[in-house]
Amino acid sequence: MKPTAATFIKSHKRAAKRTALQSLKDRFDYGLNPEKLGAVSAYLCEPKTAHLEFMLVKEQYQAAVGRPAEHGALCYQIRQAFPQGEITPEEANKIGYETAMRWTKGKYQFFVCTHIDKGHIHNHIYYNSTALDCSRKFRNFLGSTFALRRLSDRVCLENDLSVILNPKLHSKGKFLHYGQWLGADRRPSQKEQLRAAIDTALAQRPADLPAFLSLLESAGVQVVHGRGGVLSFKLPGYERPARWRSSTLGSGYGPEDVQAVIDGKAPARPAPVSGPASRRRINLVIDIQQRMAQGKGPGYEHWAKLYNLKQMAAALQFLQENGLTDYDTLAEKTETAVDRAHALAGELRAVEDQLAQTSALMGAVVNYAKTRPVFDGYKAARYSKKYLAAHEEELDTYRAAKASINELLGGAKLPKMEKLKQQRRKLAEKKKALYAEYRQAQRDMRELVTVKGNVDHLLGVTGGRDDKEQAR
Repeated sequence: MKPTAATFIKSHKRAAKRTALQSLKDRFDYGLNPEKLGAVSAYLCEPKTAHLEFMLVKEQYQAAVGRPAEHGALCYQIRQAFPQGEITPEEANKIGYETAMRWTKGKYQFFVCTHIDKGHIHNHIYYNSTALDCSRKFRNFLGSTFALRRLSDRVCLENDLSVILNPKLHSKGKFLHYGQWLGADRRPSQKEQLRAAIDTALAQRPADLPAFLSLLESAGVQVVHGRGGVLSFKLPGYERPARWRSSTLGSGYGPEDVQAVIDGKAPARPAPVSGPASRRRINLVIDIQQRMAQGKGPGYEHWAKLYNLKQMAAALQFLQENGLTDYDTLAEKTETAVDRAHALAGELRAVEDQLAQTSALMGAVVNYAKTRPVFDGYKAARYSKKYLAAHEEELDTYRAAKASINELLGGAKLPKMEKLKQQRRKLAEKKKALYAEYRQAQRDMRELVTVKGNVDHLLGVTGGRDDKEQAR
């Protein structure tokens, strides 16, 4: 897949020697230029009169709060581009509308202009800087560009469109093509995947050429028979097959090379490591994108009944942002997160027990100190029944406090009250810090478990193994 261009946001203020209304109209006229326009949609406004409607809301805002409507940003513009051939103008406009709606949360007027005058389709989204209910103005917060790009990526993923990770700005140097953007995480080409499939098939020692071709087909490779017995191979998701010859697939992968290995005249190359996780080690993200686009494979229908595309897009975006292109790494990170959350929960319980024990000991010491004179009086009265009847409640409290102290200390020396207070204070601070750490660990654990669960359902993994049907 080709990538989308980086989405960005820009504010528009009143132009020099122009009124606010004229400034808005000049800006909107560019977006609504019929020579550029391929599609248009709007929310709570009419594109042709949007400059008037935007200003009407601003005037109402000024009357309500007394702040000049023309100060600051008059509107904001979002630019969202798509690669050539990946999307129609109508589809791009729909994507832009959904992005704008989720960005503004339906609180600001906006309209979406889809331009088709360049080599790629792109959206110009204009939204009012003043909320429709005149309660506030939009504040372009720190990090808004990143937040907007993340939202745009999410919408694109939900609609099976490609995205760029960490796009480079013009100010940071030359733009790179998609393979250079992805680096080591780029999607393997069809030829690379075919070479790996050939190595795997030859490692199984087929008896003859038909057996070799049968192994390729069972691995998902389509064998195309052309004129004159010429063979080509094609993988799902690719439009054109690759001719089976050394000049196309590379040295050592032509028909004569394969036949030599089958006849035992040449050694077979080591097959790629097998197993569901290792196959996804090439790029788990690409594997998921292909499965989502095809809607095929074991577990897909079961997954579709339980989850929706938005959940899968969220999982895919999480994998991309965290660089989890390897299934084993995802599984290991999930297990580590679970273990960490459980370990912190155990540590938190231990601190809470210590804190409860310290508080109980302090309470018992206080009760002991308060009732000790009563017990001394009872002892001085030679355990008089009359004294006991008069101070029975205090004496019961004394006995209970003494028993608690003995039980809690286990024969150890009773520390001073000041030391107990200091200990309780430290334990309370430790509990507070641990609780915050535990809550974060719990959130991380839930997110990873959810993502891995979605991935497992989509890719047909159960208990670390492919479904039986997939294994067949």
